Amino acid sequence: MSNRMWGGRFASGPAEIMQEINASIDFDKRLASQDIRGSLAHAEMLVAAGILSEADGTAIREGLETIAGEIERGELPFSRALEDIHMNVESRLKDLIGPGAGRLHTARSRNDQVATDMKLWVRDAIDGLDAQLADLQLALAEKAASFSDAVMPGFTHLQSAQPVTFGHHLLAYVEMIARDRGRFADARRRLNESPLGAAALAGTSFPIDRHRTAASLGFDRPTANSLDSVSDRDFVLEALAAASIAAVHLSRFAEEIVLWTTPQFAFVRLSDAYTTGSSIMPQKRNPDAAELVRGKTGRVLGALQGLLVVLKGLPLAYGKDMQEDKEGAFDALQTLSLCIAATAGMVRDMQPDPDVMRHWAGAGYATATDLADWLVRVLGLPFRDAHHVTGRLVGEAASREIGLDELALCDMQAVEPRITEDVFAVLGVEASVRSRTSHGGTAPDNVRREAEQWLLRLRAPAVG
Repeated sequence: MSNRMWGGRFASGPAEIMQEINASIDFDKRLASQDIRGSLAHAEMLVAAGILSEADGTAIREGLETIAGEIERGELPFSRALEDIHMNVESRLKDLIGPGAGRLHTARSRNDQVATDMKLWVRDAIDGLDAQLADLQLALAEKAASFSDAVMPGFTHLQSAQPVTFGHHLLAYVEMIARDRGRFADARRRLNESPLGAAALAGTSFPIDRHRTAASLGFDRPTANSLDSVSDRDFVLEALAAASIAAVHLSRFAEEIVLWTTPQFAFVRLSDAYTTGSSIMPQKRNPDAAELVRGKTGRVLGALQGLLVVLKGLPLAYGKDMQEDKEGAFDALQTLSLCIAATAGMVRDMQPDPDVMRHWAGAGYATATDLADWLVRVLGLPFRDAHHVTGRLVGEAASREIGLDELALCDMQAVEPRITEDVFAVLGVEASVRSRTSHGGTAPDNVRREAEQWLLRLRAPAVG
């Protein structure tokens, strides 16, 4: 049979496969809370505008509140025959209050209804993700403050480059996540316009008050163009783009955890809470939480690409293709939420080994740049000349399989006669990091100051 909610045009029902491909209730039931919030605001506005009677408005409000409770308790059975969350809610409302339920749909369409629901859901998701990202920043800043002077190798090309501090390394991710939060905040600000009342695509002839429903739902304003209102999904794209960049940041950090926890690095240790064993090798401690964060990033990136492909060829206004905006977005933002929580847990759980990190901090002649800087600063050599002298000294040390600080002064003076014993003061890794006092540098005093500033910001009570 045809859909009893809207099927008057059709003499017969859809084919079984049509029902299968058309139904979205299996996934869009996640919009139940947002759908009911939108319907409550719409009904209240209709009453205020004199389009609905007070009696109908009261019955609809009480019915919707009853349905919200049933859904929250898991008591409302969803029907695939009714296709989506909107029709399931309206059908249940009709069971509760009778034919008056049909008046709720006055001056709106499922097109503007679903766009409103999706905006509310994405906005709620962004708010939740922002709180999680702030907590991850806090975990990183706390760990950075505790290890502000723990020297470790800094890498380029995954080769030892210059010594840095572990705290400085962690604060790099605090900065990345700050930008992630900024991108989500920008996306939230742009999406915060209400499509409700745009109806199917052209607006409505009823004297509705879209500003009222927008304000009631926490939007800044109603959307300005009815065609754009129902066909726009760039707010989902933007949220997924922000999520993708954030997921890539988490994946990069996860990869470092994987490396750091290997016996070959042994920079940090994760407890049993964030590692697993092997089914055959009893000695193994696998960093599975980090590996899963790294792996799940693909799902987030895939959701963005998938929706871009869905939307790329759609004319205005609404097409059923747009039903495909939901599953990927639901999965991606939930996956990102899980990855943030796992990463914050690993940060708080990890135990760095400062002795091991310090041992390797000088590997690969990591203080060579300090030597070159000393030649420029003290002897007045042009940097290119200092670079050449330092390269010869590194080559000499490498040929003897010793460190730069183990070269005899006379050997250094054979390359550059003006070198004095003072040069040895800059060849230790601690001296190296202490010297990096430029703004944003790795000097422990810098790191402590930056960590403390972040902690003050992140621990400050929220305003508003």
